[in-house]
Amino acid sequence: MRILLTGGTGLIGQALCQQWQAQGHELWVWSRTPQQVPQLCPGAKGVATLEELNGNAPFDAVINLAGAPIANQRWTDSRRQLLWRSRVDLTRRLVDWMGQQASVPPILISGSATGWYGDGGQQPLSEDSAPSHKDFGSQLCVAWEQEAEQAHQWGVRVVLLRTAPVLANNAGILARLLPSFKLGLGARLGDGQQWMPWIHIEDQVALIDYLLHNQSCEGPYNACAPQPVRNAEFTRILAQELGKPALFHAPAWVLRLALGEMSVLLLGGQRLIPQRAQQAGFSWRHPELSEALRDVLNKA
Repeated sequence: MRILLTGGTGLIGQALCQQWQAQGHELWVWSRTPQQVPQLCPGAKGVATLEELNGNAPFDAVINLAGAPIANQRWTDSRRQLLWRSRVDLTRRLVDWMGQQASVPPILISGSATGWYGDGGQQPLSEDSAPSHKDFGSQLCVAWEQEAEQAHQWGVRVVLLRTAPVLANNAGILARLLPSFKLGLGARLGDGQQWMPWIHIEDQVALIDYLLHNQSCEGPYNACAPQPVRNAEFTRILAQELGKPALFHAPAWVLRLALGEMSVLLLGGQRLIPQRAQQAGFSWRHPELSEALRDVLNKA
């Protein structure tokens, strides 16, 4: 297959490139730094603009994973604008470009996040649940998906991937947590009762590949393991796998003071199940947190 990726130099994109390159697919990455693509995504070709692709052979699929990191900085006005441009505006440009092609790519898999649901409290959530619209993260994901869905007008099969925090070796959520946990300073967040969806990087890649090749798969899919845990349980299991104590907690008021509205990413949660992936017949390699963490940590 001939595949175009955005966000190909990120955590998920690099893992996808590695698998698909080994399978013999032809990969192109639209990137702000195309000169880095050959190093980060061996075998892929980088382009700085979509126009560079005009007149080339048609693509069999477009995978849209681009987006500036959402949890690296407070959500100031300027940061919100950057997050919006890198997701919503970029997706609009991508979909418009797809519609201008003589042969429109037949499938678009477009990234989103479990933050689409906002803080779901203790309520079980599936793809049939409604978004909260209450916080910026939820509003961002809703607008992001709406832009991707515009590709329907071109006859494109659109898959929306609501991705949970990804467990990977020295990357993603663990890159932020491991330094303190390895020092025995791991802490639950707030009261620790908020639910945490999660997914192993291998299952994330496998799910995208599965959705790509199954023509009946369309619409939103929760990219998460079938067994969410509360933050206190995640903290305990991670510390246990590292052989360290986890005796501390970060009070909710401190996190709200330090992070502002962005604190919803830590204090809110989603009791999420991957209902549609289960119904589609997808099988997880790492469905349980303790085994998933052990596998990732052993690769460090």
